[in-house]
Amino acid sequence: MSVPTGVWADWRDVVAPREGAPDVRILHESEELKVVLVALAAGQALPDHPGPAASFHILSGSGAVVVDDTVHPVEAGATVIAGSGSRRSVRAATALVFLGNLGDPASEDGPH
Repeated sequence: MSVPTGVWADWRDVVAPREGAPDVRILHESEELKVVLVALAAGQALPDHPGPAASFHILSGSGAVVVDDTVHPVEAGATVIAGSGSRRSVRAATALVFLGNLGDPASEDGPH
């Protein structure tokens, strides 16, 4: 099965950190892959949760990606890989934007 092509020239046209709740945009979702673009304001976090294998590539800002209770400090340019079934969360120290790529969204504890 082929994945449809999607092109975004600049992620800043898609999401921006905002007060209240994270700005989460699903760029692609299929049986094989889910791609999300997430913007967190300073102090915001995505709660700890299990999920399929995933990568988190930090586009801007700084904070931490926590995988199975191990805190990984991150800043723009960092990439963190979380294995299938691991628990993960993302915390923003400053306004933070990341691109998340998740394996089979229906694996390991259901859809993400």
